[in-house]
Amino acid sequence: PLERSSQGYRMVQADKDDVELLGYLKLDVLGVRMLSAMRHALDEIARTEHVKVDLEGIPLDDPATFELIRASDTLGCFQIESPGQRELLQKLQPERFEDLIVDISLFRPGPVKSDMVAPYLRRRHGLEPPTYAHPALRPVLGETFGVIVYHEQVLRTLSVVAGYDLAEADRIRRHLDDAEELPALRADFLARAARRGIAAEDAERIFDELAGFASFGFCKAHAAAFAVPTYRSAWLKAHHPAHFLAGVLTHDPGMYPRRLILQDARRRGIEILPLDVNRSEPEYTVEVLEAPARGEGSDPSVVEAARSAVRAARVGAPTAARPTGPGTARRYGIRLGLRDVQGISEAEIRGILRARAERPFRDVGDFLRRSGVSRPVAEALAHAGALDGLGAGTRRDRLYAAMTTEPVREGEQLALDLAGPPEQLALDLPEYSEAERVRAELEVVGLDASRHLVSFFEPLLAELGVARARDLWRRRTGERVMVAGVKVASQTPAVRSGQRIVFLTLDDATGPVDVTVFESVQPRVARTVFHASMLAVLGRVRRTGVRGVSVIAEDVWDLLALHRARREGRLAEVLAAGGGAPLGRAPRKLWHASGGSAGW
Repeated sequence: PLERSSQGYRMVQADKDDVELLGYLKLDVLGVRMLSAMRHALDEIARTEHVKVDLEGIPLDDPATFELIRASDTLGCFQIESPGQRELLQKLQPERFEDLIVDISLFRPGPVKSDMVAPYLRRRHGLEPPTYAHPALRPVLGETFGVIVYHEQVLRTLSVVAGYDLAEADRIRRHLDDAEELPALRADFLARAARRGIAAEDAERIFDELAGFASFGFCKAHAAAFAVPTYRSAWLKAHHPAHFLAGVLTHDPGMYPRRLILQDARRRGIEILPLDVNRSEPEYTVEVLEAPARGEGSDPSVVEAARSAVRAARVGAPTAARPTGPGTARRYGIRLGLRDVQGISEAEIRGILRARAERPFRDVGDFLRRSGVSRPVAEALAHAGALDGLGAGTRRDRLYAAMTTEPVREGEQLALDLAGPPEQLALDLPEYSEAERVRAELEVVGLDASRHLVSFFEPLLAELGVARARDLWRRRTGERVMVAGVKVASQTPAVRSGQRIVFLTLDDATGPVDVTVFESVQPRVARTVFHASMLAVLGRVRRTGVRGVSVIAEDVWDLLALHRARREGRLAEVLAAGGGAPLGRAPRKLWHASGGSAGW
């Protein structure tokens, strides 16, 4: 029996298991947006650098790429940007492409559930010798130091120990998490192993490891296929960061909101360019800027890393730090795209592009007459600064003009533009303050593009003695610290212990800060954790790698509540009372309710 889906596709009226029983082949086809992000990056490289980069030809042992991966500087990269993955990268320290295959396979419920991650890491780094439940497993598990990581190893273990053919072994693997079938599978496995001379205690230990792995792992071929875009996205970020991040911002393929990607770009010395009706495209685009004056720009360590990446590159075009003259370096900016403007339609975007192709817009009236955008969209564009380059006066002047100028109506006779349009009247209304500019950007595009939101709280952060993300790795294990920032992700994934643990990521304008909230403190702080948009967290440092750290939360406050308390002279009182004060609602699109999140 067949039916049409809501989108018009032909569907069979059976679930995935019955489809296979009917004799059909079931395929999972994934729409991976990272592929679109990388294609956008390649197109931008070709447009701005006039060089075509072939990702099929890049070396799989590029030093700059693996340096970026080992530093877990992987925001935006496919598969390896989450807090858990960045922690695993710090511990694993990948050195070759095969290590990425292992990394992707280890970061699965099966290996975590069966406690295979820690033994693998200890054996990889020589902290303990590889061990095998039986000598026959050495050829099967040798590449992973005696730890079961891949589906193929499950099949070969079943075959070597109990004599199953690989087809039967795969059927057993599929049912290892079936509580009803497990006793019979176990009995048959032990009986077969005994007939092959395997000691009972060895066979039981092997089966227990297989059952713990269950069906929640990856086959190696699958992990290798995932590792290809993982490596290529990291290569693009190492060598063409502006172009890569423009692709990530356009297609939004990852777990974090765009605002954290914007901050990652700023940290690399990539300027964030505002909306501009005469320059913005539908997507995020890269613009080449003049070389900065000496002493200006971004975090020096990041710029130097970019220069090292260029020197190490073996394939591709010039990158964000390509030398252009004595003592100078080429800079890039990322221009915000029109599609992120709230309420704008594709037809209105096409109208803007078509009209400005004839000639640039000269003032707000000219824009309204020729672009065909609705008044609400024109007001939103003026509010966010997209009309700042049109005519004289302040942004408030342009917003007033957008609100009061009559747009062209369909069928209305057009006046001949013989003398050019009249100049826009400058009303000398007050200019937007910095806070008003950022608020407008958040309202229209959901991004604090011109200035990071945290920058408005710098006096409070200084008074609290907040440790910033860029310096947190220097702190000792167990040291008590205060961290603060915009909440950009919240997760409550299943963990091996069965606890309900909340994992947060805060953006403090210098990088992401990973925070872990255990069950013991959740009754006191959960309301603040899930409903505040900006948080201050008191906790202890936990080392997660060479330069990786997270913070184990002891108390959590709403940063906005602390800001108000400071203005009222009650900061010490509110801090002493602990977190959990009444909260306001968060601004739009500041954070993601990531997979497993209990966010709102």
